[in-house]
Amino acid sequence: MSIICGLPLLECVYCIGCARWAWKRCLYTAGHDSESWGLATPEEFEPVPRLCRYILAVYEDDLRRPLWEPPRGYGIDPDCIVVRKNYDDTRGQAPPYLIYLDHHHSDIVLAVRGLNLAKESDYAVLMDNKLGKRKFDGGYVHNGLLKAAGCVLNAECDVLRDLLERYPSYTLTFTGHSLGSGVAALLTVVVVQNRHRFGGVERSRVRCYAIAPARCMSLNLAVRYADVINSVVLQDDFLPRTATPLEDIFKSLFCLPCLLCLRCLGDTCIPEDKMLKDPRRLYAPGRLYHIVERKPFRCGRFPPVVKTAVPVDGRFEHIVLSCNATSDHAIIWIEREAERALELLQEKDDALEIPARQRMERRESLAKDHGDEYRSALRRAVTLAVPHAFSPSQYGTFDEREDVDSQQSLGDSSTGSSSQSKSRESWDELIERLFERDESGHMLLRKSLIG
Repeated sequence: MSIICGLPLLECVYCIGCARWAWKRCLYTAGHDSESWGLATPEEFEPVPRLCRYILAVYEDDLRRPLWEPPRGYGIDPDCIVVRKNYDDTRGQAPPYLIYLDHHHSDIVLAVRGLNLAKESDYAVLMDNKLGKRKFDGGYVHNGLLKAAGCVLNAECDVLRDLLERYPSYTLTFTGHSLGSGVAALLTVVVVQNRHRFGGVERSRVRCYAIAPARCMSLNLAVRYADVINSVVLQDDFLPRTATPLEDIFKSLFCLPCLLCLRCLGDTCIPEDKMLKDPRRLYAPGRLYHIVERKPFRCGRFPPVVKTAVPVDGRFEHIVLSCNATSDHAIIWIEREAERALELLQEKDDALEIPARQRMERRESLAKDHGDEYRSALRRAVTLAVPHAFSPSQYGTFDEREDVDSQQSLGDSSTGSSSQSKSRESWDELIERLFERDESGHMLLRKSLIG
């Protein structure tokens, strides 16, 4: 009898929880994510549209007759492609990619394509993960994406090192869309930690632009690498906001109501500070650029505005209920809206008629502001008690001493035959060794705390 009487009560509690979640979701718009962020400048946002073009080039069958005609001189020169790999070349261990030598912008670009819905190998990469399965550099990363990054480096490490030595003034840029954005971000992390294997390239010459990024690293890593990794999100894009483990989403496609119920309860009952203190929770990496072009309760698109920040809390935590949540994920739409946004930024900038010297001073001021914002985000992470804020790993921490280069790591102190053997070591083995050293560092830390 008590069970029968209890059923309506349970149903009422569940309905109230769902109604509260629906009310919060209906009032929550993409503009809330970045309403307190600052505006981006044309100088910092300039690479985004052309890097989208390079990613689109990976999709093309014939680059001399592209399906997507490039706008305003953003086309790719087929003669400057150094390497181009398809699924047969990567054996499904990584998405297709290309290495492009951009002489006009003094840039060496490695671009990785996004998820191919017709390829089982891409799903295998995406679903090769379990919450907390892969520890790396004092945090957690997506296991399948890290293995794909190791596959790319096994094949292209020598090529990239030779290009950097041949063009010492060029930057090294990793970029990708969707699934490829996660591979590009983790490529950047591994390369930054092993710059001695790329001719000692400076950290300032390495950068990443993750377009419509997948959540691929824990919060401490996402903030720590914000000086080299940038993520670009168009309005309501669902993927950077998908906190549920990606493999669970694909496994739940045939039970979508169950997934929605779990998300309902999660968004309603789990406080944000608990999310932040979960060291296994993955996030979109680096500095965030949010392209906002729609306003609440208004129809149509407005002139796009680009906002940027290195947030710690409120880092695209909630999915936006929008009919554009999937269309805003498409690389072709991101490229078009990024181009429009850049044109508006440049028109506004040209209207001010800023002299060349003042433009130079503004760039220096922007670099200083970004550095200050980056350090402020690191301090904020420590204040919020984000796990591993002070990692025992010597590869980088939230401490400002992280500026000490990681050249001391992974074999810099070794010489002679041992260094030669390490140069022949595969990237998969090197990543595993970095993982093992990170684990031993945590054990030493625990012993020191207990002692």
